[in-house]
Amino acid sequence: MRAVTLLRISYWAGAAADVLIGVLTLIPARMGETEFRYPMGLAASVMFAWAGLLIWADREPLARRGVLLPTVAVILGLLAAGVAAVATGIFPVARILPTTLLGVVLIALFLFSYRAAGKAEGGR
Repeated sequence: MRAVTLLRISYWAGAAADVLIGVLTLIPARMGETEFRYPMGLAASVMFAWAGLLIWADREPLARRGVLLPTVAVILGLLAAGVAAVATGIFPVARILPTTLLGVVLIALFLFSYRAAGKAEGGR
């Protein structure tokens, strides 16, 4: 039962973060130059779709726990993009820090939940 609760917390926390970041991505002042609006709109649509994927996974938490692993990979990619943005001077560290901290917390939660669910299913 604890493993299912952890998975559900993971799915909903991830979905909430996706929706929040998707909405923030659509705010013109955050999107910057006009030429970035189209790709940022594409990114927002992926964020909303991924939120839907996580909510779908919540319908059968143990059976769909595997959704968390590609979600971790996506977050790692987003974190790498943030590091690159800071390294190239596109954004200051302060602008990337909140989403980086959120990403690290979500990765820890997802991996912990995934492992706990594996143990609950008999070590898989």
